[in-house]
Amino acid sequence: MTLVRLGFVAMALSLQNSSPSQTMTYKTFSNTENKEAAMLKLERITKSNLSNTLRILRHNAAHDIKFYRMTSRLVPLATHEALSDWDYLNAIEEELAEIGQFVKEKDMRVDFHPDHFVLINSPKKDVLKMSIKTLLLHKQLLDGMNLDPLHRCVLHVGGMYGDRQLALERFVENWMIVPRSVQRLLILENDDKSFHLEDTLYLCEKLDIPLVFDYHHHLAHHENKHWEEHWERVTKTWSHSPFAVKMHISSPKSEKQFRAHSDFVDPDMFMDFLNKIKGSVEQIDCMIEAKKKDEALFKLMQDLKTYNNIEIIDGASFYIK
Repeated sequence: MTLVRLGFVAMALSLQNSSPSQTMTYKTFSNTENKEAAMLKLERITKSNLSNTLRILRHNAAHDIKFYRMTSRLVPLATHEALSDWDYLNAIEEELAEIGQFVKEKDMRVDFHPDHFVLINSPKKDVLKMSIKTLLLHKQLLDGMNLDPLHRCVLHVGGMYGDRQLALERFVENWMIVPRSVQRLLILENDDKSFHLEDTLYLCEKLDIPLVFDYHHHLAHHENKHWEEHWERVTKTWSHSPFAVKMHISSPKSEKQFRAHSDFVDPDMFMDFLNKIKGSVEQIDCMIEAKKKDEALFKLMQDLKTYNNIEIIDGASFYIK
């Protein structure tokens, strides 16, 4: 028997006017004649994003959801070189502290998934430098929330740049440049085009990084379709983490658009996975990457009630027997 907890990504579609990803382009910022007014607007947008994040967390608590991925777009323009003197952490100190306090009070697990341009294995030094800068932003936000940054940022391995094996070894080489405080943040995910499960396991085992298994990605991109042969290796990468094993679940939009995410999660597809891993771990946290966000979670919980080896615990967790 295994405890399964469900979570979702960023937006809560069942909450109105609650986007945590409102933004401001640098063009808009720089075209504003009054720079002080532009800065105040930027800070208002950031505080609104954080306020909506707290709204979503309260919404989650009301529905027993204890697993949530925060958007990486909480602070627009935070890493833009032209705003290097902006002390955004001081401006949002109270908001960050309030989020962190709520997360701790409700015993929630929260994390991030930085954007695709964060590339540890890039051959370009400026890209690697910006990637580290972006990851440091995530660390600072977590520090501001008084949450330990350990294992709270999911990354893909990166680009292949024409040679997959060389790209894997470049990740190892660049890893040595990444500050230890940033290394502690990271967990790696197999992707749907470039680096499959075995590639990602190679890096995770070599560098002592937990692996997030994306089941949909594996079905879309693999050399050995029998992922369960490597499941014990996956779980061992989490042996030094304070968190339960994490995986991603989504369903193909269609056969022709197999890599694209569907609005909801196919419960049969999810059960295929769960029936193979049940009993192998005490708990697994499953992040839903469906277009319908929290609504997909609610529907999946309803769908799972029809299976005789599912024991519902609350609105977002259950046992698989």
